[in-house]
Amino acid sequence: MTPAPWTPLSGATHAVALEVLLHGPLSRSELARRLDLSAGSLTRLAKPLLDSGLLVESGTGQEPRAGQASRAGHESRAGRPTRPLDVVADAHHFIGVKITHEDAHAVLTTLRAEVVASARADLPGRDPASVVAVVRSLVAALVAELAPKAPHITAAGVSLGGRVADRGTVVEAPFLEWDDAVPLGAVLSDALGIPTAVDNDLLALTRAEHWFGAARGRDRFAVLTVGAGIGYGLVVHDRVVDSPDAGVGLLGHFPLDPLGPLCPRGHRGCATAMLSMASVSAAASVGLRREVGYDECLDLAAAGDPVARPLVMASGRALGRLIAAVANLTLTTEIVLTGEGVRLAEVAREALRDGLAYDRDPRAAAVSLDVRPVDFALWARGAAVTAIQAYVLGS
Repeated sequence: MTPAPWTPLSGATHAVALEVLLHGPLSRSELARRLDLSAGSLTRLAKPLLDSGLLVESGTGQEPRAGQASRAGHESRAGRPTRPLDVVADAHHFIGVKITHEDAHAVLTTLRAEVVASARADLPGRDPASVVAVVRSLVAALVAELAPKAPHITAAGVSLGGRVADRGTVVEAPFLEWDDAVPLGAVLSDALGIPTAVDNDLLALTRAEHWFGAARGRDRFAVLTVGAGIGYGLVVHDRVVDSPDAGVGLLGHFPLDPLGPLCPRGHRGCATAMLSMASVSAAASVGLRREVGYDECLDLAAAGDPVARPLVMASGRALGRLIAAVANLTLTTEIVLTGEGVRLAEVAREALRDGLAYDRDPRAAAVSLDVRPVDFALWARGAAVTAIQAYVLGS
């Protein structure tokens, strides 16, 4: 059976469907309250959505009683049971692929970005043809594995570090050594036979947190990542802040320590110099006079090594100052911290707190920091959400 399409929905009808997708299942009275609709208007708008199968009545619920009567509306006053409205999340399936400099991570999700299956593969090369071949292989593997449960893939999304224009053209991707524009979205759409959107990986991750993650329902928050580079995403007034400069890595050169080391571009004590995994490893290697990896450096610091510990504490303090800067400049108090190098926040917890307090006015609201261990499936899920949004919003 062909799943009910989201196009051509518009106006209030689209708003009803979107609200149920993001927050359902919802009772009719709660849905009407959220959208400021009368019961009659909601009934009129919901009918074609129910008739098409895009919305369904799920389960049997009882409207709130007593103190919740104001939210329940006429249904609770009548005291009759109602069936919440919901979407059929597994009526549509999406593929999300996160591309790194050495491999690709893919997930297959439902319409609500629930991960059904995942896969990964090494990149045989960093050229566009190699990337396309790996994406095709991963998509084929996921489709074959889930064929009985997910016979139809609605769309795909691909995310990578770099600048992306119009959710299709990769303007540049430093980690893949792409300096010329690559129409990756169009090439993949042809290769896969389904619409394929391409996005900056930080924007994709931010979109996923905004719609289906821990930050769902918050109208202002930031996502900060620490790893090979420093990444930053922002939601303001319930919208992801997008820009042609997303993917440039502007926050990576934010000044943090005037006495810190130099970054590859010659900035002293910037976020990249203080926080990137390569910079921390390089500083530890110089101090210990041998090659030291990032995780080993953190292990040594946690064990009290006289060389590694002060170095890692300085990085932790710099991370705290960067978090304070993001909170101060964007007026947000909700920050999600993740990335391959996020373990720094655990090893240098007290130094991070000191750095945050140093640059944060004590009269300001406390910053809520949600530290997430790195999981490339999470990044791939972000790519899937880019595809979900492109489909649902028609963008």
